[in-house]
Amino acid sequence: MTQTVKGPAGYFPSIEKKYGRPIAEWKDLIRSSPLTKHMELVSWLKAEHRLGHGHANALVAHTLAEDSGK
Repeated sequence: MTQTVKGPAGYFPSIEKKYGRPIAEWKDLIRSSPLTKHMELVSWLKAEHRLGHGHANALVAHTLAEDSGK
């Protein structure tokens, strides 16, 4: 039986399918941005990379949590 992924990572398969980039690449983009605040990064992904709000939010939340060790 496959375990369902919950939280922001639950969006990852649809993000990769819709936007054609692996999650690691999105995380690298987020980490290389001079922006550091959650909503600034979400807005940037939406404006510059045309991501939907939910997808941008999931990527930023997961990346920032990973970087803070949570």
